[in-house]
Amino acid sequence: MKTWLGVIAAIAFLVGGVARAELVDRVAAVVNRDIIALSEVQQRAAPELARVAAERDPRKRNDARNQLLKQALDTLIAEKLVEAEVRELGISVTSAEVEEAMADVQKQNNISDPAQFEQLLAREGYTMKSYKEFLGKQIARGRLMQMKVAAKVKISEEDLKAAYAQFAKLEGEEAEVHARHILVSVDPKATPAQVEEARKKAEAIAQEARRPGMDFSALAKARSEGPSKEDGGDLGFFRRGVMVPAFEKAAFSLKVGEVSEPIRTNFGWHVLKVEERRAVGVTPYEEMRPKLEAQLRQDKTEKFVEQYVQELRKKANIEVKL
Repeated sequence: MKTWLGVIAAIAFLVGGVARAELVDRVAAVVNRDIIALSEVQQRAAPELARVAAERDPRKRNDARNQLLKQALDTLIAEKLVEAEVRELGISVTSAEVEEAMADVQKQNNISDPAQFEQLLAREGYTMKSYKEFLGKQIARGRLMQMKVAAKVKISEEDLKAAYAQFAKLEGEEAEVHARHILVSVDPKATPAQVEEARKKAEAIAQEARRPGMDFSALAKARSEGPSKEDGGDLGFFRRGVMVPAFEKAAFSLKVGEVSEPIRTNFGWHVLKVEERRAVGVTPYEEMRPKLEAQLRQDKTEKFVEQYVQELRKKANIEVKL
């Protein structure tokens, strides 16, 4: 069940933030008899919308915003269709199962304090009650996908060996970097003006970090607003696929000793410096096999889930008004 919950979560946007009040609510879509309000779409896309708000070009910002709203609406339509199937098949979830899932989420995030967990949920736009409802729906969707998709997902030894050959080729050419960073934090609910102010602050820090003889570690301890500041912003060595895409792109494009322009993530603006690069060895097949199998299973499952959702869409009466 945990694997299927992960698959379902992977194809959905994370709910977070509050829809912008100045936008008038209206019907974004009708799925059979279910209505999706524009406010629901805005709320689902809120974290991504906050990031594109920093885009200076109005046309690019508007295009990105429209694309994010469309993606969020597509996700909500898929959820409505799946929820209708869950109801029709009478799939239910007990409160004990929801509590167990809650405990797993806290364990995965190394959170033992209930108050800390509630604060984390609040930052993402949840109350404890609404998050339990969200988890219950996720579990129910996972059960539906087990019924409709699980039998189609098959992983052969040939699949695994082909995946390993591709992995080994890329791994043999890859390097890992040792980097440090300085964070200028940005509140998830920050206005575009506040985001821009933080960017300018990060840009000034980047210029300071490029001064001859500047100790980046000492600068991070003095100026960073992230948890790694006490370690001089040290991120250690990491490979591709570990950091968020924007962060990774900068880290692997910089030369040793270079300092990046400000990089935007969910946490704020980062100034990055690459300290070292080194080649990495190829992990043996037997060690990689479980990871490759899990990845292939997830990839194939997502493919079949998408096909199943498309079948539901063809049978449904969907009117998009966005």
